[in-house]
Amino acid sequence: MQAFLEEAKKSSRTIANLSTAIKNKVLNEMADALLNHCDFIISHNEKDMSNAKLNNLDEALLDRLLLTGDRVKAMSDAIKQIASQTEPVGRILDGWVTKDGLNIQKVSIPIGVIGIIYESRPNVTSDTAALCFKSGNVCVLKGGKEAEHSNKAIAVVLREVLAKNKLPEQAISLLPDSTREGVAKLIKQDKYVDLIVPRGGEALIKFVSENSSIPVIKHDKGLCHIYVDKDAAPSKIIDIVINAKCQRPGVCNSMETLLIHEQIAPYILHGLEDAFFEQGTIIKACPETLKLIKAIPATTEDYDTEYLANILNIKIVKNCDEAISHIQKHGSGHSESILSENYTTVNKFLNEVDAACVYANASTRFTDGGAFGLGAEVGISTNKLHSRGPMGINDLTTFKYKIYGSGQIRN
Repeated sequence: MQAFLEEAKKSSRTIANLSTAIKNKVLNEMADALLNHCDFIISHNEKDMSNAKLNNLDEALLDRLLLTGDRVKAMSDAIKQIASQTEPVGRILDGWVTKDGLNIQKVSIPIGVIGIIYESRPNVTSDTAALCFKSGNVCVLKGGKEAEHSNKAIAVVLREVLAKNKLPEQAISLLPDSTREGVAKLIKQDKYVDLIVPRGGEALIKFVSENSSIPVIKHDKGLCHIYVDKDAAPSKIIDIVINAKCQRPGVCNSMETLLIHEQIAPYILHGLEDAFFEQGTIIKACPETLKLIKAIPATTEDYDTEYLANILNIKIVKNCDEAISHIQKHGSGHSESILSENYTTVNKFLNEVDAACVYANASTRFTDGGAFGLGAEVGISTNKLHSRGPMGINDLTTFKYKIYGSGQIRN
């Protein structure tokens, strides 16, 4: 482990000082290489899919694991979009001259070596590798065992492009010991690794956060809500909430609880019930909702559950304040949305809800690096420091101060 990380650390100096032109050239070649090796990648993904089915992996995880021609094309497109982003390294973030005549510049720089621990989705391998490379960082990747063959195939393709360009292949590395013990060792290697980004299940996040001696940016569970206010436009409600829950239920930005103002509930619940029935959604509901539609009674624990499945909680609330209180109690700080045409209520919600992403009259499904125009993201940070929300290339930089003097000494 130490020798492996020493090589990764050594390569970080080279990667940190690459020009924008070289980085973009290499990234575009990586994007093309994924397409050229699409059959190779999919054949390895088929091995993972076969194993996953034998191990009875649930439908949400199978969907995350699957690679198709279209998904490999999307991975390639994401890398090209990352290449097209404005250079994140070397930006002058601030600057001033002191009373002693020192010219101080605050300049963005790469973080260094970033360990990324994730589950299920093999596209994370290419997305995070490209994001780290564009931002001048080295990545040490630890994917889930269920995607082992897929991740190795993608890494082989990307590393071949590095080698072709005479760049250190260690800039994109898969952790050699992918066991829990290997992860436990990795997160203690603060001499070689500068940041750990865990994204996955609650148990993984908890283990890494509690045991790492390296700074951690958590990418925690979703538990997203939509609040339908009494002043919501009826024509928008069904499309938005169906999209937020049903378009892809197994991802972290899907809605888990729908909150509805008590004044509008009697008028919209039957329509929502029919729409969710068509989607095969299982509804769990509060006592007031159960008076209006047929559903399973919701428990307190349900409001704290990230289903990652086509299951939805519905709760009737008295007003926006009660909706906000519910979100603050049960939400994870990921993504929350309000449907309302009342400007004052909308701004109250947007200002008072403490989450990485807060929406007005839109689906929570947009919390995504690609949808935000970032190309991709390392994950959706639920931290407040130093990054929050979709974590793109600028979030993979830190800064240092450059101070230009002309012989000054301090009295």
